[in-house]
Amino acid sequence: MSTTTGRRQPQQWRRQPRTNVAAKPPAAAAGTVGLRKPVFVTVEDLKPGTAGHTLVAKVMSSESVLSKGRVGGVMGGGRGGTRVAECVVGDETGTLVFTARNEQVDLLKPGETVIIRNAKIDMFKGTMRLAVDKWGRIEITEPATFVVKEDNNLSLVEYELVNVVEE
Repeated sequence: MSTTTGRRQPQQWRRQPRTNVAAKPPAAAAGTVGLRKPVFVTVEDLKPGTAGHTLVAKVMSSESVLSKGRVGGVMGGGRGGTRVAECVVGDETGTLVFTARNEQVDLLKPGETVIIRNAKIDMFKGTMRLAVDKWGRIEITEPATFVVKEDNNLSLVEYELVNVVEE
């Protein structure tokens, strides 16, 4: 309200007419969905702090590093305990440590070939670890035909975070 005249000022913004929200966009109506084809990367292409990787890897080894709570039982809200395993996975270009959590531990058995989707690179004590969070996926696939290059373990390379001064 205006204090001098006591009348309301006219509104400047007007609501747009409501559109039909049930109508599908033209792409979805035609049956084509805007999904992208996955771009498969190799282990040697992985860099620190990156995410969204899709790769095919063979599980070389699996070692349990943490097992809390009841694994098979009910604990707090109907969930089992927490399990963490470090698995060495690799392809024809190198190997890397994969941090498997809970259900992922059961999938990553030595000798299995897996497709890892939407993986990210976590840094742990200056070294790279591959991980899949709730937005990623691990699928067991047919056995790989490639030979894993075990002498190129990217998790043995130590990285240091350096501040770069721009001039």
